[in-house]
Amino acid sequence: QLQLVESGGGLVQPGESLTLSCTASNSALNHYAIGWFRQAPGNGREGVACISDSCRNRHYEGSVEARFTISRDNAKNIVRLQMNNLKPEDTAVYYCAIEPVCMGSRITPRPGYHNWGQGTQVTVSS
Repeated sequence: QLQLVESGGGLVQPGESLTLSCTASNSALNHYAIGWFRQAPGNGREGVACISDSCRNRHYEGSVEARFTISRDNAKNIVRLQMNNLKPEDTAVYYCAIEPVCMGSRITPRPGYHNWGQGTQVTVSS
């Protein structure tokens, strides 16, 4: 079973940047579209960004579209989420997942998806 590992989170001040990474320890990611999701305390999991397997298509949730960039390096088996101008409302645990459903700015997990990793904590606070 594919095991995704998220990393790169941390504590930053508003306006600063972070780059998150998503890798797979036991399989290649290059055949899969990948999505980034986040979950803040007391909230449900929301889709943030997704990228197709070929990089041809990228989608972003509206509040991050001008600040976040999703990219992938299939040769290195990694998908990144570059987050600029971070805001306190970006504070959450961030997860990656394969085969998200991406329709415009609406990004949702594949129905029945349950193979979530441990995620990486992003905290934006002054």
